[in-house]
Amino acid sequence: DERFDRITRIARRLFDVSAALVTLVDAERQWFKSAPGLGVQETPREVSFCAYAIHDDGTFVVPDALLDPRFADNPMVAGGPRLRFYAGRPVRIDGRRVGTLCVVDHRPRQLSDDDLRILDDLATLVEQALS
Repeated sequence: DERFDRITRIARRLFDVSAALVTLVDAERQWFKSAPGLGVQETPREVSFCAYAIHDDGTFVVPDALLDPRFADNPMVAGGPRLRFYAGRPVRIDGRRVGTLCVVDHRPRQLSDDDLRILDDLATLVEQALS
């Protein structure tokens, strides 16, 4: 969907990351409305970083997944695509957290407060497009 691809292209360029994703999470899986740079269309929920992100309203950040015991043995970290960094802001439909706008990278990173605000603004655009 071009509406979501446009947002993820902007996020990917702004954050200089290997991929930016719009995800939707259900009981069994996460699937990608937009995933330029990732190369997969869905993953099981049990390997999903986004499944953690949707538990709270704020942005969920994993600066280095290899150092985080929740993710160090995750196949997305230990195998391909070898993710190290994740930042995801939940997106809502009718007040329910249903997925995320997230940025991921092959190298560890930190986000500034300004970066977090930008990710929040872009996630708001995703919510508007989902409405």
